Amino acid sequence: MPTDDVPETFHVTTEEQLRAVSSLTRHRIMAVLRFEPATITQIAERVGLAKGSSSYHVRLLERAGLVKVVRTRKVRGVTERYYAMAARAIALPDPGEGGPDVLMRHAVADLEAAPVDDRHVRMTHLRLTEEQFAQLGVRLQALADEYQELSDPSLPDASLVFALFHPAPREQAEGDAK
Repeated sequence: MPTDDVPETFHVTTEEQLRAVSSLTRHRIMAVLRFEPATITQIAERVGLAKGSSSYHVRLLERAGLVKVVRTRKVRGVTERYYAMAARAIALPDPGEGGPDVLMRHAVADLEAAPVDDRHVRMTHLRLTEEQFAQLGVRLQALADEYQELSDPSLPDASLVFALFHPAPREQAEGDAK
């Protein structure tokens, strides 16, 4: 699939699109399609779903505009469709204060499912000036972009998730926990 034709970013703007990306199963299907097109059968095998379930989820993603058919071929009288992501990246709307962050929920679920000896997790608390905070955000994004350019679809998947944020004030966090 020529990647020149693929838009850089797909902006999720509708409820249908948000529901489509909110499913962990569909998130995993999109991960399969991130680097190369795949058929329903290939998707089902890689995600560990039945073909019928895989087909259902792909149809929802297609209806929402997140994936599309990029080629077809005839196999024993049946048309086989190859699906791919509609864009290189998906931008979600800001969930708003206190709203669940869909990407982080999916990242945590994927992390919890990963073999313990095959993951690197670290949380560090920092005290930074606003300028340092902004610089670190830029450096983290540049590092992610650098390694995304090095990605080879023939290699096993690896996920990088980072969150740089100012935590809620202690009084607010304690109040939310009650």
